[in-house]
Amino acid sequence: MRWLPSADLLSFDEIERVTRVFVSMGISKVRITGGEPLLRNGVEDLVKRIAGIAGLRSVDMTTNGWFLGDRAQALKAAGLRGVTVSLHSLRADRFARISGMNALPRVLESIAQAVRVGLRPLKINSVAIRGYNDDEILNLVDYARRLNVAIRFIEFMPLDGLDIWDRDKMVTGQEILDTVRTRHSILPAGRGNGETASIWKFADERGELGVITPMSEPFCDDCDRLRLTSDGKLLSCLFDTEYHDLKPILRNSDDDEKLAAFVREAVWKKPEGVGYMPWIKQGWKNPRNMNAIGG
Repeated sequence: MRWLPSADLLSFDEIERVTRVFVSMGISKVRITGGEPLLRNGVEDLVKRIAGIAGLRSVDMTTNGWFLGDRAQALKAAGLRGVTVSLHSLRADRFARISGMNALPRVLESIAQAVRVGLRPLKINSVAIRGYNDDEILNLVDYARRLNVAIRFIEFMPLDGLDIWDRDKMVTGQEILDTVRTRHSILPAGRGNGETASIWKFADERGELGVITPMSEPFCDDCDRLRLTSDGKLLSCLFDTEYHDLKPILRNSDDDEKLAAFVREAVWKKPEGVGYMPWIKQGWKNPRNMNAIGG
């Protein structure tokens, strides 16, 4: 793990300023993610600042759940709407292998606490990887259904930063649906414009299933998302090879019109996306690490 110097990180004032510019240009939803956003001291204050921006419909968060239990109530009070927790296994040994510690009990308790304080929507995100957790798909579904929360399965993408991705390890969205159907009756609810997940409802109306298929069935054509890294880089696509650095403008100019123009230009340069990049589907030779660009 390579840690950035504090001086390289955007301040809360700078993040709030960028968000206000985004909202003035039509952005209506913000997700605070990482890496792990709850490692940032005082992130509750950032949530409160962003949630107070006029015109913004919602502020949500994606987290690994380690710190969530202790801070769920404060985050809710600050204005956080919902939370997505990454959970790739319900087996303690597997979870420990990927996290480096016996973290599963604490993460499960954090999820339960988030339910108790009313953070909604609450979603469980799981990356399906063949040979690692593909045998747990039904267990993860049943866990989410017991809590009456949404479960999202994401196809394994070449964004591990370790060059371990290959096509044979990827479990497609269709395979996931076929597995779920062996135990549950599910009904299609479609995919909203600009959304990443195709939604499926359970026949008993308990819980919700989503599959995110960037590799087998890309949704690039209506993607309207932007990512801002902790050190001020703007990405219009997870697979963008160009970083657009907002920090020089943020630190050397108080002209928000100039900042907006830079953002607009970056969006115009948005790449076609993974759906049109066969070299990524075959295996990106320079895999990017999601903990550096945001999940």
